[in-house]
Amino acid sequence: MMLPFHALIPAAMLLVACNGGGADAPGTVSPAPTATPTPTPSPTATTPTGGVPFATREVATFNAPWAMTFLPDGRMLVTEKGGTLVLVSADGSQKTTAATIPVDSAGQGGLMDVVLAPDFASSRRVYLSYSVAGDGGKGVVLARGVLDGNRVTGISELFRATPFVSGDGHYSGRIAFAPDGQHLFFTNGERQKFDPAQDPKATLGKVLRLTLDGKPAGDPGLTAKGFHPAVWSYGHRNLLGIAFDAQGNLWEQEMGPKGGDEVNLILPGRNYGYPLVSEGDHYDGRPIPRHSTRPDLEAPKVAWNPVISPGGLIVYSGKLFPQYAGDLFIGGLSSEALVRVDVNGTNAAKGDQWPMNARIREVEEGPDGAIWVLQDGSNAKLLKLTPRS
Repeated sequence: MMLPFHALIPAAMLLVACNGGGADAPGTVSPAPTATPTPTPSPTATTPTGGVPFATREVATFNAPWAMTFLPDGRMLVTEKGGTLVLVSADGSQKTTAATIPVDSAGQGGLMDVVLAPDFASSRRVYLSYSVAGDGGKGVVLARGVLDGNRVTGISELFRATPFVSGDGHYSGRIAFAPDGQHLFFTNGERQKFDPAQDPKATLGKVLRLTLDGKPAGDPGLTAKGFHPAVWSYGHRNLLGIAFDAQGNLWEQEMGPKGGDEVNLILPGRNYGYPLVSEGDHYDGRPIPRHSTRPDLEAPKVAWNPVISPGGLIVYSGKLFPQYAGDLFIGGLSSEALVRVDVNGTNAAKGDQWPMNARIREVEEGPDGAIWVLQDGSNAKLLKLTPRS
């Protein structure tokens, strides 16, 4: 549902050639802390200003957090870039190390997404993504462990991107479970190599569909054409958010090149165009044809130029902000904003862009419908957003 803008602030665009609008420039985070339980300062409230519809409360702080998810009892699992998986009490007052995972954390690499299995109540399974070094270079992997008490144990790799290549950027690594409870979707960035996004044999620059055990289960039409059997859609750049809505539509957001950040409706077998087309251009000044020049390629539902440098993505379904039911919320990195996208069925349009005065890496919906955001970088705050009174 479209609502009037409360505080629309133009996104600041940082022209960093290899990092999609400056969102993930190396050097913006510090090394992960040692894996020891640490207390968290008491939550502090901040006074809302301007036209934002929410009040903000600080709950905890982390070192280079990347993603979070809620447990059924209200506790949280938070990933930190350096490889620490943190278990956090519901009020944020206590943090313990649930796992320490060996990752390659150079550049944009590290411990990335964390999502609970659809059958978590019985299986206690937790899915993770992270980057590692291996034959040919580096790549992102999908892994799974079991929450046993306060620890996630038995972490084992289920799937890895192919091929591994040189470089430290555009891993992506977002996870979303399908409504059928039998499949998951896993994003692989094109690793700043351009061409792999159109290479049928590579998983890079793709949305993948896998079984819960990590077996390829891509679009049959693409598999018949010689694509890697996990590929669901292709022609993507750096996919840092993916989520299903209540109608079963799969939404994805990605960082474009110089300009042209996107929200896409993901459909099986479709080519989303990168690097053949984009709403932005190459950082070296070379133009990229627009989607309008190639109607055979799938165009984004929303694009930003200046960029927002999108981080995490949710489809809001809670009750605290009923006016935003079904809309997308995106963390803005270089834009230092919380961004709302208005969704109407399979159509989408730009909504509000609220200033947060910090790079926002992750967005999550809490059990009570509050919106939670994780700042980016060292000493990053976890904030709980509730309606203004």
